[in-house]
Amino acid sequence: MANITTLLAVLLATIAGCTAIRCYQCSSSQDPENEDNCGAYEEFDKQRNVPIECNSEESHMPGSFCVKKTQQGSKGFVWDGRWRQVIRQCESVSSSGMMDVCNWGVDENLIYWEECYCSSDGCNGASDLKPLSISVFTTIFLALLFLSK
Repeated sequence: MANITTLLAVLLATIAGCTAIRCYQCSSSQDPENEDNCGAYEEFDKQRNVPIECNSEESHMPGSFCVKKTQQGSKGFVWDGRWRQVIRQCESVSSSGMMDVCNWGVDENLIYWEECYCSSDGCNGASDLKPLSISVFTTIFLALLFLSK
């Protein structure tokens, strides 16, 4: 009986000491007109946005890690003011099954997409795309353009 009581006490102390991860939560598709609160075109403002605890009522989606999803239209060349959408939120399922990694690609409509998963508080607040991702996107875009001719 003493072993069970000790085990329960340790378990409760561990659970009580744990807190949920905190992630930024926004979507550029929900920004008011002429405002960029989620960092689609301007640098993401961490002073204006506050990370939300992922398992709280404020969270739009419960989760155990953060994600930043970016989509961008394919006209012109890299990051030249075209249509962009950014979503920052909590997430519970990673499409790759891996953490602290970015996945990217180009869909059938030539929309570039990137999903970055991370596991520390406020980690989805990064504003800029990594230079490697930009060069990879350019390579894929030019290959698709060449193959479509």
